[in-house]
Amino acid sequence: MNIIITGASKGLGKAIGERFAAGENADALFLCSRNKINLEQVETELKMINPRITVDIYPADLSVKEEVEAFAQWFLSKRKKIDILINNAGSFLPGSVHNEPDGTLESMMHTNLYSAYYLTRSLLPAMMKEKSGHIFNMCSIASLQAYENGGAYSISKFALAGFSKNLREELKSYNIKVTAVYPGAAYTDSWSRSGVDPKRIMEAKDIADLIYASSFLSPQACVEDIIVRPQLGDL
Repeated sequence: MNIIITGASKGLGKAIGERFAAGENADALFLCSRNKINLEQVETELKMINPRITVDIYPADLSVKEEVEAFAQWFLSKRKKIDILINNAGSFLPGSVHNEPDGTLESMMHTNLYSAYYLTRSLLPAMMKEKSGHIFNMCSIASLQAYENGGAYSISKFALAGFSKNLREELKSYNIKVTAVYPGAAYTDSWSRSGVDPKRIMEAKDIADLIYASSFLSPQACVEDIIVRPQLGDL
């Protein structure tokens, strides 16, 4: 099984890579993120988890269309079947529509929506030809409910949810599954300096476990949405 993960050098992307590496069905992981040093560290760690798997890395800034397409061509040149594509690349800039710096919306859209849109577009012809595969788009609770100081970030995540819904309808007849993932607060690097008690929010592994489990249902079953929040609710 070949698995592509973007935003794979830390946080949820890294946790997802670790979960698949520890499973029985992963043959190769193809990881992308902006930070080459962090990617190399993750590559080493995943091979320690499972020496049998292949881990290939490609550093790129997926907020830049040309780099997205270069990453896609790098993968396609390997002539590997795409079993799972996890569009996890993203970032967060706080603010409100009325006061966030000019350019915030563009930045959030390029990183949180266009990265997934252009990568998926580049890889879909190969997946449609095979009539198989599973696409996961990392949305957010912010895709479902606006909140204070969410601004352009929430707008971009609403858009990603819409992208996922369109893909789901378009790809049914090609036997390609599409799942939108809507996690609430999960403990990653971005929360480590927040002062929030780690026990108050979810573990990154929780989201990784749900994605992993959703990947191995029968061919006639598709989990369309994964919504998961901390037990005590959103912060």
